Amino acid sequence: MGSGSAPSRARSWITPALVLAASLSPAPGACRASQGTAADVVVRADQPGGEISPILNGVFFEDINFAADGGLYPERIKNGSFEFDDPMMGWHRPALVAGGAVGGFGVAGDRPLHPNNPHFLRARLEQAGEGLPLTNEGYRGIGVTKGAKFTFSVRARSAPAGAMALGVQLVGPDGTPIAAARRLEGFTGDWKAYSCVVESAATEPKARLTIVALGKGTLDLDMVSLFPQETFNHRPNGLRPDLAQLLKDLRPGFVRFPGGCIVEGRDLSQRYQWKTTIGDRAERKLIMNRWNVEFDPPRNARDYYESMGLGFFEYFQLCEDIGAKPLPILNCGMACQFNLAELVPLEDLDPYIQDALDLIEFANGPATTIWGARRAAMGHPGPFGLTMIGIGNEQWGPQYFARFERFAKAIRAKHPEVLLVGGAGPGPSDGPGDDRFSTGWDAMRRLNADLVDEHFYRPPDWFYSQVNRYDNYDRKGPKVFAGEFASHVRNKRPGFEANTWEAALSEAAVMTGLERNGDLVRLASYAPLLAHVDAWQWNPNLIWFDNLRSMGTPSYYVQQVFGTHRGTTILPVKLGPAAERLFACASADAPSGQVVLKIVNARPEPRDVRIRLEGVASVEPTGELLTLASPDLNAVNTLDDPRRVALVAGAVTGLVPEFVRQVPGYSLTVLRIKAARKP
Repeated sequence: MGSGSAPSRARSWITPALVLAASLSPAPGACRASQGTAADVVVRADQPGGEISPILNGVFFEDINFAADGGLYPERIKNGSFEFDDPMMGWHRPALVAGGAVGGFGVAGDRPLHPNNPHFLRARLEQAGEGLPLTNEGYRGIGVTKGAKFTFSVRARSAPAGAMALGVQLVGPDGTPIAAARRLEGFTGDWKAYSCVVESAATEPKARLTIVALGKGTLDLDMVSLFPQETFNHRPNGLRPDLAQLLKDLRPGFVRFPGGCIVEGRDLSQRYQWKTTIGDRAERKLIMNRWNVEFDPPRNARDYYESMGLGFFEYFQLCEDIGAKPLPILNCGMACQFNLAELVPLEDLDPYIQDALDLIEFANGPATTIWGARRAAMGHPGPFGLTMIGIGNEQWGPQYFARFERFAKAIRAKHPEVLLVGGAGPGPSDGPGDDRFSTGWDAMRRLNADLVDEHFYRPPDWFYSQVNRYDNYDRKGPKVFAGEFASHVRNKRPGFEANTWEAALSEAAVMTGLERNGDLVRLASYAPLLAHVDAWQWNPNLIWFDNLRSMGTPSYYVQQVFGTHRGTTILPVKLGPAAERLFACASADAPSGQVVLKIVNARPEPRDVRIRLEGVASVEPTGELLTLASPDLNAVNTLDDPRRVALVAGAVTGLVPEFVRQVPGYSLTVLRIKAARKP
């Protein structure tokens, strides 16, 4: 990494040890005189440095771990379009049918609802009896709560017209009804939409839905859906409220979407194509999720597909609803280089580039344009305010650089206002025989990328070693996007057990370095974001959930601290010789007039910290205190105990320009102090 330019005055004050801390059990609120040796933390409030990116801390959404279907996107029916490779996956018919019905189910394709969804379910009954039942298992079950209302909807046609009806029954795991049975009828010979309301009479995380074909004749069904009426911000086709609220509570500056590796696809036929994710659900084209076959059992998921119910319109709408900037990532004509590494020849790249230009028009164009009109028809006449776009995910090598250059030339010619994000490969540094990182950075400088995306999944000790990573980066080149990072404990653990306090504390330490270099590091996001406890492929993750509950991990609360307690301007910090394993950053917050100091104590014992605010005339005697701590580095949050490690807010009193404060062992502490600068 280049280091030709001199560090700024703010950074020249920083020694290799820096801290941000918050504790689970606050120490007494009053500050006091030092007892024994205190670690010195000096904040030069009168020497502000560069501006901290106002959108520094964001989130990265990728559909891994059933984060979309079965997660943030709350559709309860799996494979309601019958487009899985096994078109009946997720559906079950009893071997013996009581009630005298004679007939069967099959998958047909004549005169489909839409070319993007060429298959549908056909029920043919020769004798009506009491009907033919078919049950959907949902996403590891169907989560319902007592009194919750759902809209059951389906596209249907029958032959002869009016001969058939459809029963709808929500049942428990043992088949016992847990809602009043509903009936749809009046089907014609043409595809039409039908719906009814289903209200659950019980709370059940593993419910199922049974549909019953009734009558004598043929009944065709497609786009079978059971969708909750309660969604985040009451949006039609909206999001699961508790998960979306957890995202909003982070106060993210941006959302990177939809991936990640799924953007690339294992091959280009399975790449993510934004144009097939918008419009009516019947127009959206399902694809196999890359994580369906990426891992060996039990981490593989043969039923993992992307229905695209959560598409680009919904992603943009989510950004708007939580106050974040959108950052879409597009395929650059390359499949995942860890799989087939399939390439689109450069001479055939134009349709991929046109997709990028059309996306900008979809997001920002007037309703009089082709793609702006599509956005307006979906209910959003105004622009979404797209300001940046990523070209490729974590590609590398000359083939990537050539494709990035073609994209950049075309986009800048028409939209010079849109920032372009390029990649530096899959790792944070070069290795033996591996120069992907340095050659990636060299290429992105040459091609004038606005931001370069760095990814690091490493153990806690690596994170501590990288606190000063960005202090001497070249300020004259592209800015940094720490687009995917998470601390992985060395002893691999299943599920959320990998989300330990040890991992989160090391992430807090490195984030002091990100914020301290907030003039260079403009965006940063943890990854992955969401994981279903019964359907995960990768860990650790920021948020875990089941069909009814959700919880933030210790890492979630670290991200929340940095996202909600970030000033506007860097302040220099100097740590004294007793500050070993102590990490800190400070900022001035213009709107509140406060100094925001974050301290990480990576040692087990509580420590006295002597804090001196230099260059201030006075401070208000009472300030804000946030603490996040645990004496147990192996502590994790669970769905049954979701706040074992969580933020505690309080007040700190007795503040003066120089004071002593004890920070807990293994802690992250935030102090917000109102201070007046000397004239």
